[in-house]
Amino acid sequence: MATYKIGELFCGPGGIAKGVEKAAEVVRRDSVEVEVVHSWANDYDGDTCRTYGHNFPEARVIHKDIRKLDIEKDLSEIDGLAFGFPCNDFSVVGEQKGINGTFGPLYEYGAQVIDQYSPSWFVAENVGGLRNSNDGSAFQLILSRLQEAGGEEFGGYTLYPHLYKFEDYGVPQKRHRILIVGIRNDIATPFQVPSPAPYAHIVNTAEKALSNIPADAPNQELTKQSPDVVRRLEKILPGQNAFTADLPPELQLNVSSVKISQIYRRLKADEPSYTITGSGGGGTHVYHWEHPRALTNRERARIQTFPDDFEFLGGKESVRKQIGMAVPVDGAAVVFTALFRSLAGIPYPSVEPNLQNLVPVRQVRKVATPA
Repeated sequence: MATYKIGELFCGPGGIAKGVEKAAEVVRRDSVEVEVVHSWANDYDGDTCRTYGHNFPEARVIHKDIRKLDIEKDLSEIDGLAFGFPCNDFSVVGEQKGINGTFGPLYEYGAQVIDQYSPSWFVAENVGGLRNSNDGSAFQLILSRLQEAGGEEFGGYTLYPHLYKFEDYGVPQKRHRILIVGIRNDIATPFQVPSPAPYAHIVNTAEKALSNIPADAPNQELTKQSPDVVRRLEKILPGQNAFTADLPPELQLNVSSVKISQIYRRLKADEPSYTITGSGGGGTHVYHWEHPRALTNRERARIQTFPDDFEFLGGKESVRKQIGMAVPVDGAAVVFTALFRSLAGIPYPSVEPNLQNLVPVRQVRKVATPA
């Protein structure tokens, strides 16, 4: 049996962790015994940590700003590391300060954990905008650092960066994310990016995703809408937003700055949702195609493919943020299923990594051999 002790940085509420468990179940159906152990997880947000601990009680959850984390004393040995380092400075929604922003350099803490524990593999996640941040230099810097991470005796890591369009893998959401899979160089196992072809049959419309939610599902409270918001939404057709709809003057938004396409944007029932986000104020909560209201947090969690028994803790806005910042469970499951199959030598349909050309050419560090 293959047992993987997994650590997580910037763990969020548990999208990756639940995806890892789902991947292990899939690989077991391939007649390969795989067990995952959630060794530890770290996040700076208290409610997020409570949610993670509530749903993964076996994990040691460390509520601490990563900049104050003692990597040697607070953490422990792991076989694999997952870290979705903050996307604030790389997202097209933000100011795009990239590596020069407050959050841009935080990937370095993931690299330092790899330096300390040299896990067999890691998976790093961020927004698609990462590849163009700082005119592409930020991505090059991150890839170069991750290549060289780990103990000197292991020779660094081989990287497999790929921009995944999760709607192509059956996720009911147009969410595009870069995932970098790294395999330690002393492990003669290449990773293959999973092909979306086996997922083409999945019906991943918003209508299908939000159907048959149990009456007792947690986090299903409706959001109160003001009369003006209800009137505005009644005038906005599915797929339209507050700036593309034909609204009467009294319902138009008085916005002189950039007009964000997701403001009061209503879903289209027969298409995947647009990207669920964790930030933003009024008008950014994602809106139902039929009813003039924002989605409930459970409906948002459905779009993010969390199971209905996954309970988020905290106030309504805190839960909204947790869900929006998470990695979709089924998206994570696709990548980790491929990773576990690669490590087990099980073939599966694959495609070439579409960002492989951006990996810097490096001087290969030879694996040290005993004298």
